[in-house]
Amino acid sequence: MPTPPEPFASLLASRRRFDWWQALVRVLSSIEAVRDGHALYVLLASFCGAGLATASAMASFGREDVPWAIGQGAAALFIAFYGANAAGLLLMDRAMGRPPRDVADAVRDALGIAHRVLLALAMMLVLGAALAGGLLGLYWLSGLPRIGPWLFVLVVPATVLIIGLTVLAGVVVVAPLTGPTVWAGASSVQAVATIGRLIRDRLLQAAVLVGGLSLATGLVGAAASAMVLLGGRVMAEASVFVLGVDIPPEALMAGLLGRTVQITQGAVVPAKALSYISAATVGGGMVFALALVMPTLVYLRGVCEVYLALRASDATEGLAGTAADLRPLA
Repeated sequence: MPTPPEPFASLLASRRRFDWWQALVRVLSSIEAVRDGHALYVLLASFCGAGLATASAMASFGREDVPWAIGQGAAALFIAFYGANAAGLLLMDRAMGRPPRDVADAVRDALGIAHRVLLALAMMLVLGAALAGGLLGLYWLSGLPRIGPWLFVLVVPATVLIIGLTVLAGVVVVAPLTGPTVWAGASSVQAVATIGRLIRDRLLQAAVLVGGLSLATGLVGAAASAMVLLGGRVMAEASVFVLGVDIPPEALMAGLLGRTVQITQGAVVPAKALSYISAATVGGGMVFALALVMPTLVYLRGVCEVYLALRASDATEGLAGTAADLRPLA
């Protein structure tokens, strides 16, 4: 039999294995997302806007103004969802090597295509519901006399495997990769088809890469938290000493932890300290938002890299398949 040409031979070899090293390098390179100023700005602004809307909703709910609370809560979800999609578009541009779009263009594009993510998730939820209905049907058949116990012998392993694989696919493919599929330009139907192919062909690789991304994101989050807590403690102790106010240092660190200070004994807290506590809460809240944004940026860039790594392997397999088709002609 004639030997296939050298380029086709290399493609056939690449078809048999997944380039783990290159994929892991791409995932770990997502840490560089903390240097992306445009995506950082968009995500920070959306988090701040969503946080403000959430605080307003809680205040309205405390006043028993339920309609306003519902509207403000919906506004918080809207800002957070479309802001995350705008940042995802910017990060996908970086990951694909495309010219980065402006912030205004990213927000406008997110408003135009982010609904595709929801539609794709809704379609996959319908498919999951149909699968659950099929499993319930098998359980119903298992309750029939005579054949039920024999059928249940097969239903038990099938149910365990199907539920386990479905949960794994939802965690490592559907949840993290639906957004990047749309950010890369797919429609809702194309996104569902792409996610289905990844589940069928690349579930193991996706699980490993998403696990590595979770580790990298956790390390970035831990480092950011450590810097905030250490710097915040030094800031609080130095502020109490320099400003000469008699308050616990923890009162100046509340904003760094995403909390507000509730003053219940105004006579005990010096009047001079109230303005400093308010200022520290606002400034600390900004630092808290920044510390929250950094691991989120890494995660969003990472899921883009995971998606592109899996798709690149599929493209390589497609070329290898073409080479195999041409092999008898060589």
